[in-house]
Amino acid sequence: MSGIIGKKIGMTSLFDGDGKNIPCTVIEAGPCVVTQVKTKSNDGYDAIQLAFDDKKDKHTTNALKGHFAKAGVSPKKVVAEFTRFEAGHTKKFGDILGADIFIEGEYIDVVGISKGKGFQGVVKRHNFKGVNDATHGQHNRGRAPGSIGASSWPSRVFKGMRMAGRMGGDNVKIINLQVLKIHPEKNVVVVKGAVPGPNGSYVKLERWS
Repeated sequence: MSGIIGKKIGMTSLFDGDGKNIPCTVIEAGPCVVTQVKTKSNDGYDAIQLAFDDKKDKHTTNALKGHFAKAGVSPKKVVAEFTRFEAGHTKKFGDILGADIFIEGEYIDVVGISKGKGFQGVVKRHNFKGVNDATHGQHNRGRAPGSIGASSWPSRVFKGMRMAGRMGGDNVKIINLQVLKIHPEKNVVVVKGAVPGPNGSYVKLERWS
């Protein structure tokens, strides 16, 4: 299996053999249950659908209740598809996958939704320097965007102009994060470095390839 769904627990640090302190992220990886196996003949492509984290029955639509009942599992909060997996796999409805699908030392990609930061100016959103020179009549311009275009030509603002606006809440993939520790009995994976999203948010862990 190429990946699994997880929940970000938080950050900590580990010491390597040389005594170097390494920042790392703790992720609860599973247990995930197989809720659908898609094939090229039936669905047009091959994929395995996993579901993670129990959800109350009253918060689940009837359509999803039937979908999960077909796999013989209780309703789940998160559902995701994985299209990369070993040839000739034998995964079927109801199979349980945990953190032990990974190996300590290998590299994986982690996909999550970054923290939302609301409406931000250009200094925070795009790392603009601002107008730092306070002389020559400058007043309250330290974090201003400055000019956004010319005059008679092109008589408009080009698409993609970096301006103030909503920041964060984007789908972000961090690649090549090393798996430092695995605790299969607790379904916990410890990866080197930072992972997008706040604590408690859901992420996808995929093998690097």
